[in-house]
Parts: sequence; structure tokens; C-alpha cells
Amino acid sequence: MALKKASENFCKSLKEEVQRWGSMRQTGVNLKYMMEFGSRPTEKNLLISAQFLHKELPIRIARRAIELENLPFGLSQKPAVLKLREDSVKRPPTGLGLADILCACATPVVVNIGISDQAICRNLEAEALLTLLLEGQHNSFRTTAFLMLHLVRDWYLESFRDLRLFPEIKDRVDELEFTQMIKMIKVRHNNVVPAMALGVQQLKKDLDPTVVLKDLHEIYQFLDRFYMSRIGIRMLIGQHVALHDPDPEPGCIGQINTRISPMLIAQTASDDARSICFREYGDAPKVDIYGDPNFTFPYVPSHLHLMVFELVKNSLRAVQERFMTSDKDVPPVRIIVADGIEDVTIKISDEGGGIARSGLSKIFTYLYSTAKNPLDENHEGLSEGVIMAGYGYGLPISRLYARYFGGDLQMISMEGYGMPNCLPP
Repeated sequence: MALKKASENFCKSLKEEVQRWGSMRQTGVNLKYMMEFGSRPTEKNLLISAQFLHKELPIRIARRAIELENLPFGLSQKPAVLKLREDSVKRPPTGLGLADILCACATPVVVNIGISDQAICRNLEAEALLTLLLEGQHNSFRTTAFLMLHLVRDWYLESFRDLRLFPEIKDRVDELEFTQMIKMIKVRHNNVVPAMALGVQQLKKDLDPTVVLKDLHEIYQFLDRFYMSRIGIRMLIGQHVALHDPDPEPGCIGQINTRISPMLIAQTASDDARSICFREYGDAPKVDIYGDPNFTFPYVPSHLHLMVFELVKNSLRAVQERFMTSDKDVPPVRIIVADGIEDVTIKISDEGGGIARSGLSKIFTYLYSTAKNPLDENHEGLSEGVIMAGYGYGLPISRLYARYFGGDLQMISMEGYGMPNCLPP
């Protein structure tokens, strides 16, 4: 009883603090400012950066925690989830605090999504607790899926708590300790996207079949805000951490490469996508890349790689499935890199048959995919490794990455022929 009361008081105090910080105004940071500030990674500038993040990150994380507390379509009030969370307070083993219980709920016992034990689960006792909680009626896929949405919220709450408990940053020692802490926060949130995907896909399975996906504006707006904020948080943390690199690659300022080659990124992303296609189908179409190999521009390599990888992966699947049983030569996927006066545009086109006009309005809706849902074939959770398609997250996430620094992702379909996709970073 005493433990339950203490936990309730702690939760109440934490929620009040989250509400207070979540109502504060966040500060925007653009690519140009990051490059100018990061070009001089002196101890003074790193200290200023850490002090800024010490105040900025709690605001951004608190806002996401608040939204996760009020999920659309009543996801925050699923009876199985509420009962499971209630049981976790009633039956904690000796020596475990609330934070350890929350950490326990993020281990691979829930679903196999490759979450790092060292980064998220602090001890074996916590893992044993989760196993206990998921026994009996709690080990169903449905309960697990909705639980994942709440686990994401708990990760955000724990990160908020860590930031607020960290003392004022006054010197180099404080700054280095803070940097190590936010590195761990970034790792803790590595699997937010697959965890959210699992919960949202379960929502899709529970929806009335008569519901039109494009009309679910509330959940699409929530997911857009959530993932765009996540991109920003990870960019801020990653940039600060990367500025500590004593031997950065030539032209790199933190995570930003001032002389990134889109041709090289396109080649690397295409090779990665083709390896996934080979694993899935035993073969993969060629990818032809056109453009100036000497052209460079400032951007974040990981962002550009993700976008090109997702688009090429979709094109490879469409072409491979269309020509799998055909006697015709399999046409290549084509990538064109164009350097304009104001924009850099990357066009990815294929002859995979395109998408019907009725489907174009759904392709950025998170709940839509032209491929089969992988969860229908794997009821224990997400499969190991990167899958070819099926969760419906590749395109909407890619568009958010493009928009984060002012670009966009445009999809044009020629039904019966293929898809020319334009990506102006």
C-alpha cells in the first residue's frame, strides 16, 4: 500500500512538471545556424550548446509525453493496458523503483524489435518483472500492441525526468556528463518508430472496415507532429554529440556534411535497398543513377540516405513483383540528381505499374500500404531485420525528413506504367 501511494504521488508530481514544461515555447534551430555555430566547437560553444539543450529538450519531450497521454481513438484508455499498468505497481519485486518498472517494459520480451538491453533494461530483475506481467491474458498480440504505445510514452517520461534531475551545467565536466546522458536518451528512443508502428497497425486491425483511411485526420496529424518532433530532438542531440568528435571527416560539422555527394548517397542507398530485395525475392532490378558526380551540397547524410533508401526500396518491390513471372527484360529503376539554382531535386522513377488514382490520397496516411501487412504473418511481433514493405511508414516518414529542412516529397503515378517520385531536399 505504501509503495502504491508513493508511486501515485511520484506520478502526480511528474505529470504536473510535464504539463508545466509542455506549455513552454520551444526554440527553432535551422540548418544554417547549426553549421555556423558548429563550425567553432570550442569548449565555450559546447557549454552554450549543452545549456541550451538542458532547457530545450525537456520542453520538446514533455510535449510528446502529453500527446502520448491523450492518444487518439481512446488508445490511452484500453482496459488491458490500464490493468497491466495497474498490476505493475501492485507487484514490483524488491529493489525495483518506478523507473526500473518503466525500463522493464521496454525490453525485447514484449516483441522482437531489437531494443538494446544495456541502454533500456537496467537489470535482469526488471526483465523478469515484465515476463510476469505478460503471463496469461497479457501475452496476447492485441494487448502487446497497445502496450507498445504506452511504453513509448514511458520512455519519454523517463527521459524528461533524467533531464530535469540533471543539475545546472556550469563547466566542462558538467557538459561532458550531460553529453553522455543525452547520448543514452537518444539510444533509449532508437525503437520508437517500430514500437509506434506496431501499436498503430493493431489500431488498423481494430478499425471498422467501413472507416475511410484518408478521413482519420486526427491520428495522421498526431503522428506527423510526433515524428517531426522526434526528428528534431534526435537532430539536436546528435549534432551536439557529434561536435565532440576529435577527428571529424573532412567537410563535416557535427552530423552535417557541407560537401555531401547526392550521387554517392544514392548509390549507397540503392545498394542497401537491393540487398533487401535480394533477400526477399532472390533477385533485384538494376538501379541506374544519372547526375554530376562532382556536385555536392550541405545536408545530413543519414537523412538523405533514409529518404532515397525508402523510395528505391518501394520501386524495387513494385518492379520485381510486376516482372517476376514475365518473359520481358526487367527495366531498371532510374535515379536522376538535378542541381538547380534554388533546389536540389532527386527523381526516382520505375516501371512497376504505378498506383491507381484512388490510392494516391492514402500513400502518406501511415495506415496504408500496397504490400501485405507483415503482422498478419507474424503474430508474435515484428520480424528481425529490415522488411521489404508492409507497415505503411516509409513514405510518410520520408516526407517528414524532407520537410524538416524545408524540402518536400512529391509522388506522381502513371497507373499501368510506374512512379516518378521527386525528392527536393
